[in-house]
Amino acid sequence: MGEGRLSGAPAAPAGFRARFDCLWCGEPWTARGPEDLEGWALLCPACLGKAGSNPFLRARLRAGIRARAASTAALPSAGAAPSAARPAPIRPPAQPAFPDDWFLRRGPFERGAVHDTAWAAELDAVTRWLDGRPLSGRIDEPGAGVGFFSPLLAEKGELHASDADGGALDKARERLVAHRLLAHLHAADPWSPPERSAGDAGADSVVAAFLLGRVRGAGLDPAAASLRGRLRDGGRLAVIELVPDPAGGPPDGVAWTWHDPDVLEAALARAGFRRIERTDTGRFFRLIGADAG
Repeated sequence: MGEGRLSGAPAAPAGFRARFDCLWCGEPWTARGPEDLEGWALLCPACLGKAGSNPFLRARLRAGIRARAASTAALPSAGAAPSAARPAPIRPPAQPAFPDDWFLRRGPFERGAVHDTAWAAELDAVTRWLDGRPLSGRIDEPGAGVGFFSPLLAEKGELHASDADGGALDKARERLVAHRLLAHLHAADPWSPPERSAGDAGADSVVAAFLLGRVRGAGLDPAAASLRGRLRDGGRLAVIELVPDPAGGPPDGVAWTWHDPDVLEAALARAGFRRIERTDTGRFFRLIGADAG
């Protein structure tokens, strides 16, 4: 039976369903709108996040991406250049920063010697990758949290670090002082537009660590656009994300979305990033570098 809609509401695009039962797990789901990939793939966010390890889910994901792209291409032009569009980020509820114990696998975050040794080795690989990136000039670090990577970034350029968690920023400040490094620290939503003076073209580099996983699938495009909006043309982006693993993942209680890596790359490309490079450290971390086109 077809679904009804309110009088005066726009018709749903062909192939898109606002309300559906997930084709994999059967969970009822309601999409926010035609920009929401779930409504095209007919999969709930949890199943979309598992697409990388399941052939059926991956096929549905790719079909949904193609259908959404075809629908967007068929829309009449509104007279504005595509690159001028900066959709407003879909902000998740405020969440605490990841604590030091999570990074260092201490206390409640211990998973046993084998897993913790692998974690430490891969976290070292993340640090080496970040150190090897050509980041310089003014470096923005939205969602810096406790500043685990901030001393490294402050050595590479003029660091502007922010987080909505004031207590975490206090820890980041202590960490920078211990290294005798200076940085600009301020409390702010990671998706809020940065303050700019007249003639400011944007940051030279942006580092987004464990940030994109905090937004739902429908929020990826505006989140990617927000990161692009921080950068000058030709600026560099470094993204650090998590790979699904039973012995890894974010701290308990943190709302997280496991984005398929192809979906992540596609969102960055739509936001205007080029020369996107992706690598996984092994079990736990995903690293993405890109340039602002």
